[in-house]
Amino acid sequence: MGIPKFERFFRAAAGLDVHKNDLKRYNDFVDAKLYDLFLIGTASAKANGRDVIEPQDLPVTKGLQESIHAFDKLEEGIELRPLLDQLAARPTLGMEAAEDTQQRLPDLAGGLSVALARALKTIARDTCRPSTDQWDEAFELFDLLI
Repeated sequence: MGIPKFERFFRAAAGLDVHKNDLKRYNDFVDAKLYDLFLIGTASAKANGRDVIEPQDLPVTKGLQESIHAFDKLEEGIELRPLLDQLAARPTLGMEAAEDTQQRLPDLAGGLSVALARALKTIARDTCRPSTDQWDEAFELFDLLI
């Protein structure tokens, strides 16, 4: 994701000012959480006797689904989808993903992005620019949940 769109997205999603140095941290977060979702999706597909990951195999919670919907509304003005298409490369875990599942990757990345921005806003209540420690706290929370 380009730096100006990254900054604009976090401003629109949660009223936060992020620094260009936060972009790598953000990219690593999205990669790690997509990997985690597909790790569970792979196990779910295997448990259901399939050799392809279907959308229903991914553990999308109510909160993540709501964040995906919020991303859809935000995305119209910022046009992030092409950038998320590049960012949201499917993790390789030895199992193919169905076409429908692959098409959901930018939405999942967008939903994770909105959820992260809002979590940072909650953690960094007294500032518009989250610190490194506050980013780390947000990551720890997501590690507990996804």
